[in-house]
Amino acid sequence: MRRAVCSGSFDPVTNGHIDIFERASTMFDEIIICVFHNVNKQAFFPVEERVRFLHEATAHIENVRVDSFSGLITDYMKAHEAHVIVRGVRSIKDLEYEQNEAYMIRHLEPDIDTVFLLTRPEYSFVSSSGIRELIRFHGDVHGLVPPCVEQAIQILGQERE
Repeated sequence: MRRAVCSGSFDPVTNGHIDIFERASTMFDEIIICVFHNVNKQAFFPVEERVRFLHEATAHIENVRVDSFSGLITDYMKAHEAHVIVRGVRSIKDLEYEQNEAYMIRHLEPDIDTVFLLTRPEYSFVSSSGIRELIRFHGDVHGLVPPCVEQAIQILGQERE
């Protein structure tokens, strides 16, 4: 089985992420979307909620499984018999960062490869950090995030008023 992992904090998941998952799902038998708990970041949405968003936003992709994990991605991948990481790349800056990550992963586990998918131009400006900033300043996220995330953001806005 060709199994790949798409890992990240997905705080929150964006339509750019969903596009990468959809495209990767045609290349592999199974895609595991893994929400990693990053202890160095203050999360906007709890891990459990991000997992729920991903379940809902990827329900239309038959060969996707959603999970969460805290630790080294190489340990997770060995435990799940996955040998490919799929990463979306929006810019040269992303590529430089992801390339270094891929080299570190390759150093730790030589059997793991990283596949980079270029973000579609219509999502090249969309990032989770940008979405979080829009949320903080009550900006419009319509069309940038899946409907379940947009709805959660609207509820957050109502609770803060």
